[in-house]
Amino acid sequence: MIKLFIDGTEVKVAEGKTILEAAFKAGIYIPNLCYHPELPPLGACRLCLVEIEHIPGYHPACTTKAQEGMIVQTNTPKLRHLRKDIIWLILSEYRGELEEGSPLKKVVDYVGVSDLFPVFKPQPGRFKITLDEPLFIRDPNLCILCERCIRMCQEVRGVGAIGLINRGIDTYVGTSYGQRLEDAACRFCEACVEVCPSGALKDKKHFSADDREKVLLPCSNTCPAGIDIPRYVRLIAEGRFQDALEVIRETVPFPHTLGCVCHHPCEEVCRRCELNNPIAIRALKRFAAEQDSGRWRSKVKIAPDTGKKVAIVGSGPAGLTAAWFLRTLGHEVTVFERLPAAGGMMRTGIPEYRLPRNILDGEIKAIEDIGVNIQLNTKVRSIDSLFDKGFHAVFLAMGAPNGTKMGIAGEEDPRVLDGISVLKAINLKDKVDLGEEIAVVGGGNVAIDVARCALRIGVKKVTMLYRRTRSEMPANDEEIAEAVSEGIKISYLVAPQKVLSGGDKLSVECIRMKLGEPDASGRARPIPIEGSEFVIEVDRLIAAIGQASDVPMGFSIAMKKGCIVADEKTLVSSRKDVFAGGDIVSGPASVIEAIQAGRIAAASIDKYLGGKGKIDQKLAPSDNNFSCLGREEGFAYKKRVERPVTPAKERLRGFIQEEGSLTLDQAVTEAGRCMQCQLRLKIVHAPLPGQMPERDTELPPTPGTTVPL
Repeated sequence: MIKLFIDGTEVKVAEGKTILEAAFKAGIYIPNLCYHPELPPLGACRLCLVEIEHIPGYHPACTTKAQEGMIVQTNTPKLRHLRKDIIWLILSEYRGELEEGSPLKKVVDYVGVSDLFPVFKPQPGRFKITLDEPLFIRDPNLCILCERCIRMCQEVRGVGAIGLINRGIDTYVGTSYGQRLEDAACRFCEACVEVCPSGALKDKKHFSADDREKVLLPCSNTCPAGIDIPRYVRLIAEGRFQDALEVIRETVPFPHTLGCVCHHPCEEVCRRCELNNPIAIRALKRFAAEQDSGRWRSKVKIAPDTGKKVAIVGSGPAGLTAAWFLRTLGHEVTVFERLPAAGGMMRTGIPEYRLPRNILDGEIKAIEDIGVNIQLNTKVRSIDSLFDKGFHAVFLAMGAPNGTKMGIAGEEDPRVLDGISVLKAINLKDKVDLGEEIAVVGGGNVAIDVARCALRIGVKKVTMLYRRTRSEMPANDEEIAEAVSEGIKISYLVAPQKVLSGGDKLSVECIRMKLGEPDASGRARPIPIEGSEFVIEVDRLIAAIGQASDVPMGFSIAMKKGCIVADEKTLVSSRKDVFAGGDIVSGPASVIEAIQAGRIAAASIDKYLGGKGKIDQKLAPSDNNFSCLGREEGFAYKKRVERPVTPAKERLRGFIQEEGSLTLDQAVTEAGRCMQCQLRLKIVHAPLPGQMPERDTELPPTPGTTVPL
């Protein structure tokens, strides 16, 4: 360590540090614009000039090394006036209003501006503003040539998409030959935007500081469980498949299941959409799971026994996720499942062609392997009975396992079935007779699954009746497309309104609909068209219009609209020691949303039992130093790898998995399309005025003093 004095303050820093770094370490602000903590010092803006005792002249603090015994002044009258002159020179070429809150505005307000030439009038902007490129706007007229953006692109990211163009007064930051960024090998990591102090590079989408991460890293922030998507995608691109799986397993115990069935909201918001198509995130998750060597098992730590017992009612994704994390925290966990097999709706509601049972069974076994006890064929009828057995906390995660009625005349006919019951019977290998021709009512994923399963068990003709149009249909787009490719007919703007008894066939009176104003769901309200009734004849009418919970009266727990009432953040219910989450609280949702409910429950229950609620463990190797992307020609034009799908004729022969796996080359190529948006969030900001302690060394200005450069 060396010792120096800055504005009378003794400062100790490591040898090799600059005066600017020493000052910041001591909480002393020195104005600057070209300096950035992640870049080698350049000394271009000259705002950080300081005076050093016994050394004539002015010295850039960002490039001058601190020396033993050095006495530095940063805020003399001459320096203050010199900086005002420099700010004047910078702003003389600035074509616009300084944006409130921008780094440049803060520095200008701190330093002030000299009035050297009162009659000076800046010329109109000479450079073209680029508005039609992805993600951000380029306005060279607002550039102050600090070169931060260029150096981040070249020296940190290793891309080199931009540089200084021309010389003298016509110099600007741009691409070679005026290329579009897409053609200049830009990786759209937006490091340039992040470090630009002047507004010359600006996000197209405005966001507040609170929404910053949600906007800039939408995939992980849209994932209900918050999986670190960019990290595992990057690891796949690097060929580190086991590391990628361990990143996923740090957050969820069902990586392979999610790789098969997740509705991937992350893909819908992927910022790669601004270039062409989103990253195939779900397919990459599945690929990583398929490469599993089991290495993560030796890394999972089970905390010492806490002496606390937790009962979990329901073995769906919420219950089993909570069980996994609670067991790793040292609690004794017992899961009670009323059916003969665990998995909840993952087993009874998701067809095998989407989720092969060996995958689900393997991930459930991993949960049992760490000591979770799953009791099958056990229906819990009373919460009190669990406390009588010595449990200290209960998590209710029974899901929404029942179908709902349509509320139309004649639906008590035994040939009118509910979709949830049909799926459960098919998935549990019960005997199911649907005849040769059926109609399925509904437009969600359950309705699609019922329709597609029916074809696989011998039904010849399947028609779906949906009361809105295709654009309002809540089922996943790819599921709808595959259903149509299998020969399923979807009748839009149609709803059944009466079941007519008698006859070998089931007669169903339907009515045509039109769309009105949006209803509570935000979708257009379907309105019956008077006089448009017509009759269809089918062997079975299957209603797949919703799901309902099945909470025993003996639970004596507060409910609202068929769901248990629980605190959104803690999942605490109306009963002491009882938590609830998943579909039983939210209503029908997705597997990943249920998994997140299980995570919240595990953290809350652990805190309640005296723990810290820290459920995640680090399984993957740390690699926080990653910052270089490297140059890749044509990066913006790389196309999404199409998911391999078994042809319709083949998959209709049974319940073989519909979607194939990515090959190693496909996975690496697809992962390489990721823009690694999280890197921007890791960029350290340069210190600004107001971020340092208040100073009492400010000297009054000396009017009329101008210090030449």
